[in-house]
Amino acid sequence: MHRIYLLLLLMFISGQSAALQADSDTQSNSQLSDLLNQLPKTKLRKMAPLIEKISETKQPQTRAILQFMLDGELYYLRANKQVVHAQSTENNLYELTDVLSQESLTPVKKSRLSKVKTNNRLRSTLRNILAKIDLTDDDKQIRLRAVQQLLSSPSKQSAATITELIDDETDQDVRALMATTLALQQLKSGSSDEKLIALEQLSGSLEPTVKNEIVGLLENLPKKDLTAEQQILRSQLTNALDEIDNRASFYSAIETVFFGLSLGSVLLLAAIGLAITFGVMGVINMAHGEMIMLGAYTTYVIQIAFPSMIEYSLLIAVPAAFLVSGFVGILIERGVIRFLKGRPLETLLATFGISLVLQQLVRTIFSPLNRQVISPEWMSGSWQINPIFSLTYNRLYIILFSIFVFVSLLMILKKTSLGLHVRAVSQNRDMARALSIKSDWVDAITFGLGSGIAGVAGVVLSQLTNVGPNLGQAYIIDSFLVVVFGGVGNLWGTLVAAMSLGLTNKFLEPLTGSVLANIIVLVGLVLFIQKRPKGLFPQKGRSAD
Repeated sequence: MHRIYLLLLLMFISGQSAALQADSDTQSNSQLSDLLNQLPKTKLRKMAPLIEKISETKQPQTRAILQFMLDGELYYLRANKQVVHAQSTENNLYELTDVLSQESLTPVKKSRLSKVKTNNRLRSTLRNILAKIDLTDDDKQIRLRAVQQLLSSPSKQSAATITELIDDETDQDVRALMATTLALQQLKSGSSDEKLIALEQLSGSLEPTVKNEIVGLLENLPKKDLTAEQQILRSQLTNALDEIDNRASFYSAIETVFFGLSLGSVLLLAAIGLAITFGVMGVINMAHGEMIMLGAYTTYVIQIAFPSMIEYSLLIAVPAAFLVSGFVGILIERGVIRFLKGRPLETLLATFGISLVLQQLVRTIFSPLNRQVISPEWMSGSWQINPIFSLTYNRLYIILFSIFVFVSLLMILKKTSLGLHVRAVSQNRDMARALSIKSDWVDAITFGLGSGIAGVAGVVLSQLTNVGPNLGQAYIIDSFLVVVFGGVGNLWGTLVAAMSLGLTNKFLEPLTGSVLANIIVLVGLVLFIQKRPKGLFPQKGRSAD
């Protein structure tokens, strides 16, 4: 019985609390409505206190109303003084939305509207109020963006707002950016001693606004006849600028390494299949680039066939591209290459002809125009490490995926019977046949495996460039260079060669330009091959002699 009474009591208290909350919300809405009704008749010099009162209502619509006013989109109807959000349309009408109820109203001409008055001082007040609202938001990203906006144009008002809130901030990133904003304001308007203290806090900061402010202060100092305080300030400013430049150079080098590894990952995926077929069969496959192209077009077709599954399209495209390109590769090996064994020039010409046929086939089916493959949302954007350094998700995923493919292929060749047969045939074909290994089928499966991996490379390339009939031609030469440089048929050599070429290209490009960088790399490879014709990791076995 006591439990029933207790339950009823709790229900009563809960109902009363809900009722009080509803009454409070209704009262706040009524208060916001009354304040909005004052906007049309309030003079500009009395507008700031009214805006302060509006910001204190703490209603969901409050921030949007103030943002509309800052953007110059807050109007009122001349007939009944109703405050609305207005946006112009192509037919010289204004679309209207009631700022309280969010209801759409009948579009009207501009002559029936008047804009709520603002000026530069009032807009500055609005920015600080909006920043204060955002700085108390529960979402960390909103708070970060608010501080970044204040950092881009620091003022005494923004400094006062941050000073009021910094002690209550719990997130370290937001708190650090708040401290940077306060130090920057101190550097702009403080005394000489305060500027020196601010410089100690800002030394090494990578925020562009901080560097610009330091450069501006250095330029404003007299060139000659500096006082002792000015000399100390100049020395500290120079040291702080040097520290910022050193950190920026460090992260620039890391960014170059990242782009070099991403290029190397693409070269690895493009070349690793060629390394297998070239190493096992000794076939110069000029149609390898078209296997890449087929993989890219497979991705495009999957996105066209399943437009509602863009987020999963790449996960479907990887095995699909492997099967499509692998199947075409097996057909090429069974239909053409197996009849030309031991005749490398004829094989080269035959595969070159096949590449032309495949290109024309794709042009006939899809047209010669390039096609764009949509990137899923999880591959878009970047991971922002600091204000000047970020890692794009698509390239980061490509690096991880290429490593996964490499490790998987290495496990297949090292831990499976197929891998054992492939290594046996590549090292000594005659001895492998004597041990009852069907070298013809090993060739077919190996060629299909290499072509399938090239198809997977096409899926990756579809995220970096447009898909077209000539897509594979851009990577066939680089693939052969990687294979020859690393050592024919050696997977570790292919990995080292691909990453080396990618890093070398990216480090040379800022100095020489992309074209000259490619030429330097090519000349360096020619000279290297003159000294070591078998590459970095030469193939072992009697057939390698």
